[in-house]
Amino acid sequence: MTGNALEHIVRTNDSVAAYFVKAAMHRLAHVPKRVEALLREAGIEPSWLDEPLRRVPADSVTRLWLLLTEELGDEFFAFDSGGMPRGTFAIICRSVLHEPDLGRALRQCLSGFNLFLRDIRAHLELRGSRTAIVLQTRINDPAIRGVAEEIYLSMVIGVACWMVGRRLNFDRTQFGHPPPPHGADPLLWGPWIEFEAGRTEVEFGSAQLSLPVIRNFASLKQFLRHAPEGVVVRFRNRSGLSADVYRRLKTSPELDWPSQTQMASQVSMSESAFRRQLEREGFSYQVIKHEVRKALAFDYLNDETLSISEIAIRCGFQEPSAFHRAFRQWTGMSPGRYRDTQAAGRG
Repeated sequence: MTGNALEHIVRTNDSVAAYFVKAAMHRLAHVPKRVEALLREAGIEPSWLDEPLRRVPADSVTRLWLLLTEELGDEFFAFDSGGMPRGTFAIICRSVLHEPDLGRALRQCLSGFNLFLRDIRAHLELRGSRTAIVLQTRINDPAIRGVAEEIYLSMVIGVACWMVGRRLNFDRTQFGHPPPPHGADPLLWGPWIEFEAGRTEVEFGSAQLSLPVIRNFASLKQFLRHAPEGVVVRFRNRSGLSADVYRRLKTSPELDWPSQTQMASQVSMSESAFRRQLEREGFSYQVIKHEVRKALAFDYLNDETLSISEIAIRCGFQEPSAFHRAFRQWTGMSPGRYRDTQAAGRG
């Protein structure tokens, strides 16, 4: 991959958590001099990896991914005893193109990963109106298990989003590992995020399974020029425009949100450039507003001093019944049942 191609993947202010980068170097821990050499070649200061909350420039992480893939001969950082030899990701992507919709393509994608990996296996689990990608993991080292699962999910979800030409909406994610230093991003994993669960899974509305696969072999070539490293780095980025807009809306008082034109002005962009950049990151302004409303609903439901009717109004719903219907679509349960479940967990 050329330097020019890499520049199209990330912006200079995109970044990835340092703990994520440190875990990726695990296989070379016994040769610290080689680790240091690779980091410096990628433009990463080795001391950064000892700062849990440090962010590493995404273009440097992309370069490091390519260097590590070359060094280890593995597109999965040798996290797995089976591994993903170079070219595996391309094989998996090619295998899904003939599928008509997301549901069948996702099953084929997971089967492809299962063909190569031994320690992380996954399947699609249908639960009526909800569907989950469920992982079974045999990686015992807690220092790398969480990152390995997150990279795996980033790859699968990255392929899925590319296949249907839009970002999937996740409503609930549970991880089997403890929370990372910076927590988890609801814009990536959905508003309902749990750690130290019995297993790792991401859940979404089953209606998305019928989304048509819109890609073909002609578009695959361009996609593979930036993957898998571009897919994961972009997915992991928390410094992009979409994350900034999400934070601005989340902290705005009582849904007093600016229009798209006003928001573009606030971030010093033209409206057309604002819209294009959000699209590059897999979002629209309307989608981000929807995701913020969902996140606020979960936050408010954890505050037992607020009635569900009050929460509905605070989240921008004119009627509590509309909020109930929306929440059931997001989670498969009523707001009251969710609140009772959380209270029981705390007890």
